[in-house]
Amino acid sequence: MNSQESIPTSKVARATQFAKAGVKVGGNYIKHYSKKIFDPSLTKEQLHQDNAADVYDTLSNLKGSALKVAQMMSMDKNLLPRAYTDKFAMSQYSAPPLSAPLVIKTFKKYFDKSPSEIFDKFDLKAENAASIGQVHKAEKNGRKLAVKIQYPGIADSISSDLKMARPLAVQLLNLNDAEIDRYFKEVEEKLLEESNYELELQRSVEITNACSHIPDLFFPKYYSEYSSKRILTMDWIEGMHLKEFLDTNPSQEVRNRIGQALWDFYDYQMHTLRQVHADPHPGNFLMTPDGRLGVIDFGCVKVIPDDYYDNYFALINPDTLEDEAEIQRIFWTLEFIVEEDSPQKRVFFSDLFKQMIELLGRPFNANTFDFGQAGYVDEIYAFFDYVAKLPELKDSKAARGSQHGLYVNRTYFGLYTILNDLKAEIKTTKPDWLTPKHLKRELV
Repeated sequence: MNSQESIPTSKVARATQFAKAGVKVGGNYIKHYSKKIFDPSLTKEQLHQDNAADVYDTLSNLKGSALKVAQMMSMDKNLLPRAYTDKFAMSQYSAPPLSAPLVIKTFKKYFDKSPSEIFDKFDLKAENAASIGQVHKAEKNGRKLAVKIQYPGIADSISSDLKMARPLAVQLLNLNDAEIDRYFKEVEEKLLEESNYELELQRSVEITNACSHIPDLFFPKYYSEYSSKRILTMDWIEGMHLKEFLDTNPSQEVRNRIGQALWDFYDYQMHTLRQVHADPHPGNFLMTPDGRLGVIDFGCVKVIPDDYYDNYFALINPDTLEDEAEIQRIFWTLEFIVEEDSPQKRVFFSDLFKQMIELLGRPFNANTFDFGQAGYVDEIYAFFDYVAKLPELKDSKAARGSQHGLYVNRTYFGLYTILNDLKAEIKTTKPDWLTPKHLKRELV
């Protein structure tokens, strides 16, 4: 892959790139509907593929928040057709890397030294490059290290990028204006945190220390003396990414072992720490042949407010569905139902969200759950595809659901998808208060 010699950093230069992407998308729509006049059977698949390629090419060169939103949308498969999610998933591993001169310039800015003056060995060719930064191999005192370098100007461009990306998002996503505004506000807050490597260093140390007791998990050690606001250094840990791991045809026992470690990791973060590694895409996990799971990249961490936690997870316990008054109270609190809803709309949205709760909460309604079972994750995809097309949602002027749900739901969606790819059958550990009565009776 060719390296990038520079990244557009001025507002004008970045706005020009967004505008070009918008023009290309508009042109693709015109071409599609022109062809459809002569061939009414033509589907939108080619349109989606053309749009996905044009948008990705633009965003991958801009990097930063623009590319990060693409990465997020590749995980939130209910937001975009598969052509987009497949193309945007490339941002998890394979964005064009920065050239060696830019890497050296970044080091001199923050350490007043080149990387060769700091480390015993430093590979100027990036090992992988993603949305916010790229990773290089290095060595110091006999230890293999991973050095993450943030792209120049990325942190300063986040807020303006998201404003410029809004019209493009409106073209591609089935969200109303209120939902897009709320979505982007929450994304902006998280991206500003994610671009602060000093904060990431602090959270990485805190969470890895807190989770070190969980079986079959391993984490890198982090080095503050070789880190700064835009550079983060940690141990290089060995393992395979998900696709590479699955290509080795691992046994069911090993799949289950890794799946259990993954579930237990998120269970402990969510219910004990109340802050969670909210970027569960395959690029952030490394798997070993003997069934161990390495976790990297704590840039995106969602701190979960107590009030949101109590109400959200009360819905996950199926016992709550038996108490209609409590369900309605929570729906109002979490803004699933809003003041301007008519009585008919309140019934409609109540029924819709009850279906969603039953579907997403299904693993919590059993002591063990087989994520490899045919149809479960496909059922989730199909449900959200159905929801995205509902005129009652698209025409609504209100955003539904607390903004905190964006990253919590994204976390579970990513978790379920990886467990499904692993075809893992696991014990769905959970707090006692979240365990439904029928499961407690089975344990007596």
